[in-house]
Amino acid sequence: MKPMRTERLVLRNWEERDRELFHRINSDERVMEFFPFRRDRAAADAKMDEVRAWIDEDGYGFAAAEIAATGDCIGFVGLSGTEDMDVLPVGTIEIGWRLAPEFWGKGYVTEAAEAWLAYGFETLGLDEIVSFAVAENHRSTAVMKRLGMTADPSADFDHPGIPDSHPALKRHVLYRLSRDGWQARKKAAR
Repeated sequence: MKPMRTERLVLRNWEERDRELFHRINSDERVMEFFPFRRDRAAADAKMDEVRAWIDEDGYGFAAAEIAATGDCIGFVGLSGTEDMDVLPVGTIEIGWRLAPEFWGKGYVTEAAEAWLAYGFETLGLDEIVSFAVAENHRSTAVMKRLGMTADPSADFDHPGIPDSHPALKRHVLYRLSRDGWQARKKAAR
């Protein structure tokens, strides 16, 4: 993928220097509060390699977000297909994120997500982008609302990847943003 720049960030594919941060955001108890697993270093390295290959192949994915002024990788924000989730229609594209806790509350996710929404609607020509999270994950749903996404309670679902051993993490809320809605929001902000 060609790196994208926002006011404060560079959104790019993963590099070897990002392995420690990738492991940390996939094993930190606060970051992974709403996930039923934590990745050890070997599993995190394997997942980073997988995500990096997807980005190389598709030109987008859960890409590294780095602070432009320092070069520090802070986590990921990006678009991804949902082919592994049979509860969503084929071709559904989600926007998602995961940052190290010291970078929470600074507007980085919203800033990066705005760039990814523009990429999805303008470059990829998508008609809709969705996002979903555990119902109690109010930090993530607050970002979805800031992005202009709308809750669709009729599409809420039990995540098929969450084992029965974690019933509190199964129910996910789904938010949607159409290209028309995104364009209207963008026009109103001018």
